[in-house]
Amino acid sequence: MKKMTVEDIDLKDKVILMRADFNVPQDEDLNITDDTRIKATLPTIKYILQKQAKKLILISHLGRPDGKVVAKYSLKPVAVRLKELLGEPINFLNDCVGDEVKKAIATSKERVILLENLRFHAEEEANDPNFSKALASLAEVFVNDAFGTAHRAHASTEGVTHYLKAVAGFLLEKEIEYLGNAVQSPQRPFMVILGGAKVSDKIGVIENLLPKCDAIIIGGGMSYTFLKAQGKQIGNSKLEKEKLDLAKGILEKAKQLNKNIYLPIDHLVVEEIDPQAKTEVVGENIPEGKIAVDIGPKTIAYFQEKLKPAKTIFWNGPLGIFEMDAFSKGTREIAQFIATLKATTIIAGGDTAASLAKFKLGDKMTHISTGGGASLEFLEFKSLPGIAALSDK
Repeated sequence: MKKMTVEDIDLKDKVILMRADFNVPQDEDLNITDDTRIKATLPTIKYILQKQAKKLILISHLGRPDGKVVAKYSLKPVAVRLKELLGEPINFLNDCVGDEVKKAIATSKERVILLENLRFHAEEEANDPNFSKALASLAEVFVNDAFGTAHRAHASTEGVTHYLKAVAGFLLEKEIEYLGNAVQSPQRPFMVILGGAKVSDKIGVIENLLPKCDAIIIGGGMSYTFLKAQGKQIGNSKLEKEKLDLAKGILEKAKQLNKNIYLPIDHLVVEEIDPQAKTEVVGENIPEGKIAVDIGPKTIAYFQEKLKPAKTIFWNGPLGIFEMDAFSKGTREIAQFIATLKATTIIAGGDTAASLAKFKLGDKMTHISTGGGASLEFLEFKSLPGIAALSDK
């Protein structure tokens, strides 16, 4: 990696400002339901503390409070969970800038300090220079370990780098390494699995990865637009009408490049999307009035057969409505299958990561990216402001 990392600088006796991604899911009682993103930052946090930094100030956003203080988006539950995971006391402050915050940091007995949600201030997303300066004034070195927000030019990702030496944490470094290798020098065969609801979210990734990969498997809601483009009947399944020509163009481009795009050959269908709904397996054509909610058993076997020789797999997007157990079989069985392969498996996107957490398969994958939008933009070769702004080696 051409950017400086936390290992390239002296941290001893310095106050470190670290941007983490603690944007974690919570239930109605504000209990954290998935702490993957908190755990992912622990190697960098522990390293900074081991190198005898004077203090470590952690900053993050949570949810979309739109520049207002919204109680349900407080980072307080994160402080509680982080303390449990780290085994070290955490000082949680109820703001992220201002004289009171500065004073509390200076007098803090705890080495690790978590500041309140950055997005309680509208200036964060506006990348306001004064807000950036205020954050930078709290420390001597900036470490960015929040890949999930690296594609946003916000005060805490890009703005702050104008005032402090800025380096990457281990998580950010790992993301760049795995995603970069997947694109630049993958072990072959290199297979791409794309799912999720919309074709429109994945256009750039399909166009960029098609020449580089050996084949693409498409499932989930987005597959019905491609099937419709092939002239198949899709019943009442999800369709992006305005993307039909684009889907046709992608299928045509694949032919020209001599690359295969594999689509579902049977479907699990219902009359309404309800976990109690009566399910039925149908073939390639979906009858009128039916909605496809998962890939069928023939498709599971077909996809597994195509994935068997893979040495690198990039997967973004579930293959059915996995949140409902009745419609989760396709995603689950493909995940279980690729967990058995001797391949580098790179998982991206919040829903895909959530499905693996649900099936308890996350630790069987080589790398689970913590950034959905960021990973897709990275694979579209877009410059990510949070990475571009870091100091060069």
